[in-house]
Amino acid sequence: MGADHNRPAPSAPPGVRRILVATVVPLVVVTVVAALLLWPRDSSGVDQGTDPPRYHGTVTRVLTEACPPTPETPEGGSAAGPCGTVTVKVADGPDAGQEVQTPVPSGPGAPTVAVGDEIILVKLTDPADPTASSYNIAEHQRGKPLVWLVLLFAAAIVAFGRWRGLAALAGLAASFAILLAFVLPGISAGGSPLLIAIVGAALIMFVVLYLTHGVTAQTSVAVLGTLGSLVLTGVLGTLATAATHLTGYGSEDATTLSMFQADVDLHGLLLAGIIIGSLGVLDDVTVTQAATVTELAHANPGLSRLQLYRAATRVGRAHIASTVNTIVLAYAGASLPLLLLLTADSRSVTQILTSEFLAQEIVRSAVATLGLIAAVPLTTALAALVTTAGRAAARTADGDGDGGAGDEPSRTPEGSRPVPDRAEALRALTAPRAGNTSSATSSGWPDPDRSTDATW
Repeated sequence: MGADHNRPAPSAPPGVRRILVATVVPLVVVTVVAALLLWPRDSSGVDQGTDPPRYHGTVTRVLTEACPPTPETPEGGSAAGPCGTVTVKVADGPDAGQEVQTPVPSGPGAPTVAVGDEIILVKLTDPADPTASSYNIAEHQRGKPLVWLVLLFAAAIVAFGRWRGLAALAGLAASFAILLAFVLPGISAGGSPLLIAIVGAALIMFVVLYLTHGVTAQTSVAVLGTLGSLVLTGVLGTLATAATHLTGYGSEDATTLSMFQADVDLHGLLLAGIIIGSLGVLDDVTVTQAATVTELAHANPGLSRLQLYRAATRVGRAHIASTVNTIVLAYAGASLPLLLLLTADSRSVTQILTSEFLAQEIVRSAVATLGLIAAVPLTTALAALVTTAGRAAARTADGDGDGGAGDEPSRTPEGSRPVPDRAEALRALTAPRAGNTSSATSSGWPDPDRSTDATW
């Protein structure tokens, strides 16, 4: 968003750093303690003993033929194909190295196979005769393409972002580790999805932001803005789901989950999804706002706290205007098949929009957007406060005094322009123009009685 993140942010004075440390460190400690208390102790998981064994194989031959007629089809017609046999060379398991015959996959979502395809076989045993078994093709092997895609993804990030890109990859790995080791097992074990999601999101936020952007005052401001917006998002989500009487059973996935794990709180799971989904966009906005304030203050040290806030908020408005559309489209894209199914619904538009499924998507988008909007003024105000407090402390430490008429303006390293006094800058900008533009005061600013065109 116009900020040079490769240049380190100016160091905050010791007083400002102490205040930030005293604010952030207790929050980190509370988050870690809450994670330890909520950490899932039951590692039994779901019983996988009834799943049929799966083996790798390579297709060596495909033979298709006309499907035989079935009584269900009208006038003795053939069943929907394709029909035939597939010869597969088994790569592992008890029949490794042997070729086995399987039927051609058919039905909705069945994989289309060709000679040379690497596939996954499922071995089925006849319940009446345990010694009799057969193989069926379940799906294609996707390991190698996924590995190459992930390597390309990582290489592109590191090539463009260099060390910052490498830190971003480490943050991404940490996010997945927290989700897979804490959030998902904790919810599966019957814990409160909302509480686990807030603690997990806070853990991800602390690790990712400090790892990616460094331990700086600017990052601490983004952390505080993100945490405050997350809490607000959780509160708004709770109120919105209660007002709309959402149960969490608005999707087929949620209903299926309730059949396998009846102790999972689906209403809380809906709120947890809102929290986790909002985090990725929130940290983008808060980091951008904190960096914007820092860069504006660096480019024009004469800006007041209010001027910094107003200028950075204008950037935030432009960012929010595009991000709102991103949130809505992200939710719509994830639910596109069901949205298409609803277009064939015979009910009225009002009934469809107020149905459980669409109502929860509307609540997701609206709550996430409200939290996102709140993040801009909150983070911008914190960043402006920290930046101007640091500037005042730095000038006092350098002996600038109270900025009165007898004080010399503070100067930057040799060869640089002196840091102007704000009152002199305003007088220079608002003074009436005169014909002579060659004179300037000893402080480096134009004479108020002369034009400012030449100097600027």
